[in-house]
Amino acid sequence: MSYFGTDGIRGKFGQLPITPDFILKLGYVTGQVLMENNNNPARKPSVVIGKDTRLSGYVIEGALQAGFNAAGVDVHMLGPLPTPAIAHLTRSFNADAGVVISASHNPYYDNGIKFFSGDGKKLTDDMQTAINDKLKAVMSQSEAGDAVIMPILDPANLGKNNRINDAKGRYIEFCKGSFPYQYDLSHLTIVVDCANGAGYSVAPRVMRELGANVIAINNEPDGININDDCGSTHPEGLQQAVLNHEADVGIALDGDGDRIVMVDETGQLIDGDGILYLLATKGSTKAKGVVGTLMSNMGLELALKDAGIDFMRAKVGDRYVMQTLETNGWILGGEPSGHILCLDKSRTGDAIIAGLQVLAVMQAQGRALSDLIEGFEVLPQKLVNVRLSKMQDPYKHDELVVAFEKAQATLEGRGRLLIRQSGTEPMIRVMVESDDIIECDVMANDLADLIKSVLQ
Repeated sequence: MSYFGTDGIRGKFGQLPITPDFILKLGYVTGQVLMENNNNPARKPSVVIGKDTRLSGYVIEGALQAGFNAAGVDVHMLGPLPTPAIAHLTRSFNADAGVVISASHNPYYDNGIKFFSGDGKKLTDDMQTAINDKLKAVMSQSEAGDAVIMPILDPANLGKNNRINDAKGRYIEFCKGSFPYQYDLSHLTIVVDCANGAGYSVAPRVMRELGANVIAINNEPDGININDDCGSTHPEGLQQAVLNHEADVGIALDGDGDRIVMVDETGQLIDGDGILYLLATKGSTKAKGVVGTLMSNMGLELALKDAGIDFMRAKVGDRYVMQTLETNGWILGGEPSGHILCLDKSRTGDAIIAGLQVLAVMQAQGRALSDLIEGFEVLPQKLVNVRLSKMQDPYKHDELVVAFEKAQATLEGRGRLLIRQSGTEPMIRVMVESDDIIECDVMANDLADLIKSVLQ
């Protein structure tokens, strides 16, 4: 079995695998892998650890640190910082790995751990497999009742632990450095929804230090209010705040600060697809190509085609967007949820940096956000979830395959069909996009009913 999902290890705190005992072992075996891959005998491997604002982060942080130190790895503690800050500081400190303690946009009672390699990218598949193999062995040993599961060969070789006091300042300067030096934000009023998460301190500071009049909301985390009816997954409050304050733009982060959605001066929501369209078509240099995912709206694909820009879809997950960008030599990609990768500015999805690139376009062209997004039309979309008693593959049933092919042929050139199995529960997701909203709704529900009748 693999303890890793599409974005690290995640679950409800207090239940396996997110328990202090498991996380201690995770830190230890990850440290072992780093020790085995250490090519510099003159120094110990080192990791940086950052977290979001969840109360459980204190417990996880301590357990991870102890596990790494026990394996002989030095640890730099960064405190609450956005996920992309950890990726940047991993490279800045020349560390062997970076660790983020976060469950992203999930509620406070969930938490998780995700890793970055020494170059600030997601952990390689080979490294992840090595960690998982050792973890399985340690867990089996523990279940068998063996006493010594984390041997300390020499206490003189334990790792050390230190806290980095200027981590926020380093990241703030990195973000500001991605904004064109000849511009500032002194003419803008910006509402920033921090989701009571990891960006609560740095996001408003970046905008203020670039000159903006910043109105920060949901920037008082208490350990349990992260993502609570706020942030990029609940942007209604931001939309209203932009209107109430007559602001020029609104920016919402998620709990770990790697997702962004924006709101224009009219209160209109702009998701990741809209941000990609704007950056690809209105920037100082037109993009050669853009990578989206299976969930990217077809309206983005059609708008980019009209602009003469290539578009490719990757599997869902910023890891796969990154791989496709690198394969094609492109620099811009992302997801509708707001993971935006600008590889000429950062090596991972970064909400603050993506937002700054949009603000730079607004400044360069002297145009409102609502004006810049004109020309991008989102196709109507209908998503229906079909819950099953047990997971089954709908493509193994000829009756369903014929229906799917007929629907796709009907939508050809003006819409699309996506049938996906959930990765976490017995559920089939039916998504239909069409230029006809009624057709969209009817087709999605008819296919969902057919799946239910065949598979139940």
